[in-house]
Amino acid sequence: MADEEVNYASVTFNTKKLSRSQVKKEEETIYDDVKVKYKATEQTPDTNNFSIDERSGSRRHHYEQLACCLGTFCVILVLGIIAVTVYQKQVMNLTAENHSLREKNEQLEAQNKELETEKENLTEQIRDIMISWNELNISRAQWSIDAYCPKENNNRKCNPCQAGWIYAEPSCYAVNDADRDQWKTWEAAREDCRGKSSDLVVVINEKEKKTVSEKSWTYDENKGYWIGLRVEDGKWKWLDGRNMTNSSWIDQPPSAGHCAVSVQNQGFKSVSCNEKNRWICKKKAVIV
Repeated sequence: MADEEVNYASVTFNTKKLSRSQVKKEEETIYDDVKVKYKATEQTPDTNNFSIDERSGSRRHHYEQLACCLGTFCVILVLGIIAVTVYQKQVMNLTAENHSLREKNEQLEAQNKELETEKENLTEQIRDIMISWNELNISRAQWSIDAYCPKENNNRKCNPCQAGWIYAEPSCYAVNDADRDQWKTWEAAREDCRGKSSDLVVVINEKEKKTVSEKSWTYDENKGYWIGLRVEDGKWKWLDGRNMTNSSWIDQPPSAGHCAVSVQNQGFKSVSCNEKNRWICKKKAVIV
């Protein structure tokens, strides 16, 4: 039984002839080598895996830092571009505004020069007008003196009315008995009176009506003289704004476009304002 279970092998060793101490030392060396190699073999996979993961993690961390830096740089760059763009736009706007203000300033300066020139011209005109006005006033004053106080034998005698006017207290009357070719419409006659610092005669009372009627001398089929009475708003009105209340002075009803004439011994009559007639002016007499 024992012979069947145990197998014996013949091993042949070719050995060197070594001393006992060398053999023992060599056996220890081989054992140490095997032990170290075994330990190295067992530890190598774990060490290698740890080193790879550590290096991979370190690289990933560096990449993340680099990406963060690049992102920050990009954000700063974009913000810088936006800031530069906004600044350039503001500069362009300010430049355009400055140019516009310069143009306006030049226009204002040109207008100011024109206004200065106009001012000088107006000042000169006003000076000329004042000189002419003073001369005119002097001339009018002299004319008034000569008209109201004419010289007689180197002496002056003053009258309430100027030469050519008829005095009937307290007014002066100018009876314009011009030839037919100089007759005027009612409006034209009034303008002539205004040019003489007067107006068409306005009758105040019966006494004055009689005076005016007496001065309305007969001529050419007894035509009358324009007076300051016309139809306004369907009523007879005097030039001083009064309504004619005495209906006996004119027996004709008021008709649009009609004015009154004074006819000697016939009172007042209504005729078209566009007819041409002589006229009577009136103004206040001067107290002498």
